[in-house]
Amino acid sequence: MEEQRTAKAHKLVVSNRKTGTVTGVLDVLSFDLNEILLETEQGMLMVRGTDLHVNRLSVEKGEVDLSGNIDSVAYSGVNQTGRQSESFLSRLFK
Repeated sequence: MEEQRTAKAHKLVVSNRKTGTVTGVLDVLSFDLNEILLETEQGMLMVRGTDLHVNRLSVEKGEVDLSGNIDSVAYSGVNQTGRQSESFLSRLFK
């Protein structure tokens, strides 16, 4: 049986390229000082920069607070069935 879920609100707020708040987070897939990879209600979200830190993670609320020097923010495409149309990593290394 396929589980149906309704899309929750997703918001990304970046302040002065130093701090950020993300809501609608389903999972934190990986993070290090140069990259944070999040699964959100709107697809995969990659935050790149230097000295990045996850300051607060609330899986129950789906919220993440991060800090560091944010250089870029990128989403991957997700088709209407909620699955990725192409592997995120395969597009990353094209």
